[in-house]
Amino acid sequence: MGDTALTGKFYDIQGFSVHDGPGIRLTCFMKGCPLRCLWCHSPESQEFGAELNRMAIKCAGVEKCGRCLGVCPNGAISPGELRKDARGGELRVASVDRSKCVNCGACASVCVSRALYMCGTDYTVGELMERVRRDMPFFKTSGGGVTVSGGECLCQPEFLPAFLKACKAEGVHTAVDTTGFAPWGALEAVLPYTDLFLYDIKHTDSDLHRRGTGVPNGLILENARRLAGAGGKLQIRVPVLTLYNDSAEAFSALGDFVKSLGDAVEIIQLLPYHNLGVVKWERLGRPHPAIEITPPGDELIAARKRQLEAIGLRVIIH
Repeated sequence: MGDTALTGKFYDIQGFSVHDGPGIRLTCFMKGCPLRCLWCHSPESQEFGAELNRMAIKCAGVEKCGRCLGVCPNGAISPGELRKDARGGELRVASVDRSKCVNCGACASVCVSRALYMCGTDYTVGELMERVRRDMPFFKTSGGGVTVSGGECLCQPEFLPAFLKACKAEGVHTAVDTTGFAPWGALEAVLPYTDLFLYDIKHTDSDLHRRGTGVPNGLILENARRLAGAGGKLQIRVPVLTLYNDSAEAFSALGDFVKSLGDAVEIIQLLPYHNLGVVKWERLGRPHPAIEITPPGDELIAARKRQLEAIGLRVIIH
């Protein structure tokens, strides 16, 4: 299958990223994820198809614009709530009836203010490589490269190795950001073209992992072992969540597991939970999971960093 036929679906592409591997990077976020983490800050990554997002604050008002009202084939768009405009007046914004919306994108195609927009774009390998080449000067001066993230990028197992192979053919450093929840064959296929795996470990206890993400962790831990044994290089990433995995006992078990992977692990990155993604659930018209998680304090994160360093592990904080 040639590049002109093979496509991958992405929900975002971010240049000048500095937290997703070494140097300055181009991070490409693929759609679709088998996990349902209660703390997910990118709910637009979960579904595999393109989805309509609504950012009411950008709406110009149906009285002034209203282009979206008559184009939906299912009548899902109608005048909605009143909002304040920039001058302190009121305007009525477009509303989306999610029970009727089929994510066709008709309304988004006529929305000039981008209050309604589709999340999920198909790219061929060739189209993505054009974007990669624009950032190559930054890669060369900083030791950076391309990171493919998600969602779970391994859920698009035909496109991912083809794209990584094209990057390596042009001398670009590559990283794969993964939950590890995928068949070993998907990891094995990208191994020859991946310089670094950014590998999530959310919890070493399988029952607690299932409660937090919807899936057990047996496959994830086994894949980490197999990657380490096959010569893969790993950066372990740990989202730190209050009253879930932030205890000394949880980090003791984490440290023991990471140590068992040996020299394959280059570094551990601690990712303190933040609630900046809550608004994204509103844009999709979905209720945010009813959980009470607060960002962990700086002192706790520093203590967990010291705990891992005490057993010889290198640790950074996002």
